[in-house]
Amino acid sequence: MTSACRRSNHPAVANPDAAERDEDEARGLRKIIHVDMDAFFASVEQRDNPELRGRPVAVGGSSGRGVVAAASYEARVFGVRSAMPSVTAKRKCPELIFCKSRFDVYREVSEQIRAIFREHTPHIEPLSLDEAYLDVTEDLQGIGSATRIAEIIRSRIREETQLTASAGVSYNKFLAKLASDQNKPDGLCVIRPGQGAAFVQSLPVRRFHGVGPRGAEKMTRLGIETGADLAAKDIAWLRGHFGSFGDYLYRAARGIDLRPVRANRIRKSIGGERTFHEDIARPDQVRATLEEIIDIVWDRIAQKQARGRTVTLKLKFADFRIATRARSMPRLLADKREFTVAARALLEDELPLPMPIRLMGLTLSSLEQEDAGAQAAEERRSAEQAQLSLL
Repeated sequence: MTSACRRSNHPAVANPDAAERDEDEARGLRKIIHVDMDAFFASVEQRDNPELRGRPVAVGGSSGRGVVAAASYEARVFGVRSAMPSVTAKRKCPELIFCKSRFDVYREVSEQIRAIFREHTPHIEPLSLDEAYLDVTEDLQGIGSATRIAEIIRSRIREETQLTASAGVSYNKFLAKLASDQNKPDGLCVIRPGQGAAFVQSLPVRRFHGVGPRGAEKMTRLGIETGADLAAKDIAWLRGHFGSFGDYLYRAARGIDLRPVRANRIRKSIGGERTFHEDIARPDQVRATLEEIIDIVWDRIAQKQARGRTVTLKLKFADFRIATRARSMPRLLADKREFTVAARALLEDELPLPMPIRLMGLTLSSLEQEDAGAQAAEERRSAEQAQLSLL
């Protein structure tokens, strides 16, 4: 892999990088690309409505109970972020324009993008409608260079959807995801073999996936602000201060990630969650947030054509205590209405909240396609990823 982190508005078409191919094959390394669309929902709205281009846009409800689902880069300049109450977003950016979510359109565009991915590899692990990991170690077109493939994919996305994507290229998933965020928007970053540890150690720890604002604050109190600070601590020290999450931090600080890209994985649940920039507690805020999460999660359920019996609500309080409440039905839920009724009932049982919450999540489980063996395998495989939510 070539070593470059650059922004490229019009990626050049070049010959395959034979040196990259030979080097990676000799080392037996994977070639991983993480593709992340730039402000996806908001960018689709700006594409479809020329009057919104260049203006601050938020997707979500504009009422006092609304929550921002996505924000354009023009809005982010003012501090507007996803999961932010709409009232707060409007206060930060008085000129903010709200658009209602159009998940049918976002899903259609997402499928266009995935069709481009499938031209290069069957090994695609979607994380959401707007991002995915691709393993192109053995690419279908025999190009050989992951960097070249990433450039082609970004160019095709621009041509076919009039949207931009950022991409990270590296030899594991952790590094590829960090790289895709390096030069957003419309950027490309490549971390070549042998450079992962140095790249990670140059970053602030808040850039590590799984390290939230509170976790970063704790690390600062302990004298850890960069990946290099983290790498200087031994695993016993990290376990002593962060429990089992210390194992993840030890590997991350060294650029180590052995997880493969998993295509068409069997799910034990489908869900989503939101971490808030500011803790919320008022019943109207909490209810409005739940409605936004219901829309997002049901869209994922519909996309997977999944059916399940158990709805689970997750709340993380300001003191980091986590509460989960579940309701199982005697039969598979028939539609979004039944899912919504169950989710609302779970939340109402918890109101008023004993203290503000910093995260809310919702999942559907006991899926129709599960069997005991597949579920057990999925749980074992997800054990490492589960640690990412501990901070």
